[in-house]
Amino acid sequence: MGSRVAAALLRRGRDQASSLMAARLPRGAPAPSPAAPRVGSGSVCGCGGGGGLLTGSRSTGSVFSASRLASFHAFRSIGSKTLMGQCTRKMTTTVAAMNSGVANAAAYSGLKLLVTKGPQAQKAIGIWLFGCATWVFGLVILGGVTRLTRSGLSMTDWKFTGSLPPMSDEEWLLEFEKYKLSPEYKRVNKGMSLGDFKFIYWMEYGHRMWGRALGFLFSVPFAYFIAKGYVTRQLGLRLSGLFALGAGQGLIGWWMVKSGLEEPASEYVQPRVSPYRLATHLTSAFVIYCGILWTALSVVMPEPPAGSMNWVNSAAKIKKLAIPVSAVVGITAISGAFVAGNDAGHAYNTFPKMGDTWIPEDVFAMEPFIRNFFENTSTVQLNHRILATTTLLSVGGLWLAARKVDMHPAIKSLIGSTLGMAALQVTLGISTLLMYVPTSLGSAHQAGALTLLSLMILLTHTLRRPSPALLKSLASAVKST
Repeated sequence: MGSRVAAALLRRGRDQASSLMAARLPRGAPAPSPAAPRVGSGSVCGCGGGGGLLTGSRSTGSVFSASRLASFHAFRSIGSKTLMGQCTRKMTTTVAAMNSGVANAAAYSGLKLLVTKGPQAQKAIGIWLFGCATWVFGLVILGGVTRLTRSGLSMTDWKFTGSLPPMSDEEWLLEFEKYKLSPEYKRVNKGMSLGDFKFIYWMEYGHRMWGRALGFLFSVPFAYFIAKGYVTRQLGLRLSGLFALGAGQGLIGWWMVKSGLEEPASEYVQPRVSPYRLATHLTSAFVIYCGILWTALSVVMPEPPAGSMNWVNSAAKIKKLAIPVSAVVGITAISGAFVAGNDAGHAYNTFPKMGDTWIPEDVFAMEPFIRNFFENTSTVQLNHRILATTTLLSVGGLWLAARKVDMHPAIKSLIGSTLGMAALQVTLGISTLLMYVPTSLGSAHQAGALTLLSLMILLTHTLRRPSPALLKSLASAVKST
């Protein structure tokens, strides 16, 4: 079914490119010959066999502009029903509308594509990268569930290559005896049954294996695409860096778990992983996810949607606001890692006040002062509340600013969806706090943070400046009218 949808989008883009090209031909110019070869057959609109794009620079600009406008029309045609998935589908129709003629035009115009070998290679690499991003998204959520169920410290050793789970009763008892030596068992789970231990063990084991499977799903297709010659040097270096980060993520995870296997400094403190190491682990996962998502978008959407110079100029203005808003969203998400690392969600389970006061008295009780923002339960939760409110207000301000300018309707719709997601995320956060952090709501809140971050990545990518060739084409279109 997916292949039929892709084929339909490709035919639609070709038809729109042909109609737009015909509309841009000068009055009195002869129509293209019906016998001209179809797009992708090796020649475009009657160009010669010597590899030339078209006869005359004016024709080249017409085909390039028409194809880009077809991409824009395909992007716009789905209208204002935008949510995250719908926005992505609209934007990826840019790839369907691009054909071998446009790829040749890009070579002449200076547009640097990340993928060679035409639109089929773009489609294959795009599907692969979006699949990897989805896998990382699931990995982050599974990690959150593992933490919320206190399963992360159930495996007391680690091997880079992994190992098989216990297969017999004797092996299970051996793993259980290892866990009984850990501080968590002695202070939190003493008397736990073997059945309960198996549950938390499987949670942590599944999280680790999910991460190792990502390495396989990333590296094997990557090697294949390199062998096929699909990957440019720029894309290859970028993906190699992401692969290295992914490999290091396993080491960071074990470094984090080790901190929870050490005896706490006080007998009154429950064993938990270091909040600094937890924040490092989560931040690294967010960086990998955002890097893969941005790269996937760059592959399938080499040009942003741009129907007129007025829309391009408006997008540039909104981008100046979207970048700092994206930074606020990211910082808020990372602050959530310190909330989790300090179990701050189990304190002050009231809203909007924290207990009986707006600001607890002990927010600056630790020395040195800076420790309060990372280790003081009261300060960490207050900080996260302030950042969450700032995020909602910032996204709301971005939405108001977008309403006042003339810009692409799909981008406006995307900003509206982002505002809706920000409001939902704040609602999830408050609900999680008031209900003492149940696993279901805590996981949904973490998924909401990553979804909101994804929307901001998508928005920022869509607001980037078009290539000089597309800008020139849009300027020429304005002059001709």
